[in-house]
Amino acid sequence: MFAGVLLAAQAASAAAQSVAVKLPETPLLPASFGEWKTATPNAGANYSVLLANVSKAALEEDNPQRSAVGDYTHAGKTVHVEAVQFADKTGAYSAFTLVERPEMHLVKDLGDNAAAGSGAVLFAVGSTVVLVNGTDASDIAALKPLADVMPKPLGNKGVAPLLPTLVPEKGLVADSVRYAVGPATYATQGGVLPAQSLGWDKNAEAVTAKFNDKRGQETLTILLYPTPAIAGNFTRLVEGETAGLGPSFANAKVRREGELVLLANGTLSPDEAQKMIENIHLRQEVTLDKDVPPEFHTEVQKTFSLLQAIALLIAVTGGTAIMLGLILGFGRAGLRMLQGKSAAVEPEFLSLHLAPQNASPRVSPEDSG
Repeated sequence: MFAGVLLAAQAASAAAQSVAVKLPETPLLPASFGEWKTATPNAGANYSVLLANVSKAALEEDNPQRSAVGDYTHAGKTVHVEAVQFADKTGAYSAFTLVERPEMHLVKDLGDNAAAGSGAVLFAVGSTVVLVNGTDASDIAALKPLADVMPKPLGNKGVAPLLPTLVPEKGLVADSVRYAVGPATYATQGGVLPAQSLGWDKNAEAVTAKFNDKRGQETLTILLYPTPAIAGNFTRLVEGETAGLGPSFANAKVRREGELVLLANGTLSPDEAQKMIENIHLRQEVTLDKDVPPEFHTEVQKTFSLLQAIALLIAVTGGTAIMLGLILGFGRAGLRMLQGKSAAVEPEFLSLHLAPQNASPRVSPEDSG
């Protein structure tokens, strides 16, 4: 009986669970956009920048999900388009700074980030990076319809990384900001520290930027870790690393603030290098669409599963007790009816015999005398 009730409860629980329906994804690249129509690929074309030539190990760190390639033509011009969609906007921005070439210059009004050079336009929109070969900055307006049809990530996947926003603007060399979430990306982007020693397994993030003004040339490295304790450990490691990294680290300055580790090295004086990193502060931002830390998220899931199991156990045992009570009660009543007795009345059983069982004693006058 108990097994039957348990199976029924499990079936009800399974029926109550929502059924996830995964809709087919739309193609990453459209058949056409704006006035551009699909064209036959030019097999003999030689493009200066290709996503296929970028370090595969570095791109893998940014968590790519899918990619597409297409050729389009408009007004006698043919362009070759490559697109890679990443898991979130953080990965897309890291890949954008990885693919961006020194000869490219940042441009506006195309996606979230865009850079154009001679013969190629690179832009990131949402969680997708798009490289268009065979064009330049003059086609920015014509490429906007392509940016508009790129998939838009929802929730925390559409949140841009905070770390690149901490880079100061004074003296910043245009197009020099690089953002990495793994050692291969950091090394490929020209990071000044040994890439494998920076604690990427601790969810580290790194920004590198170059500065050039009348004071001299300087490279700024900002590392972000999940907790101040982890940042403190890597602060000591960075301080030890800079001792043997050459003349450019003679005036290097290292500072930690909370979860940040900051390093300035180059030709600035020690005082100027110290001022640079002293003016960088982590802004604490609270957003409703940002993921909770993975460890906390896991604990919440475990707690919820435990409470759900307890609630199911209570429901099953309570239901079983009620059903057993009904079965025993109605069964007993039916048995009494078969015996010709009343189903609901059983005086010999229900009576508590509270009435006096013996007659009251009588006392005669003679006895009293």
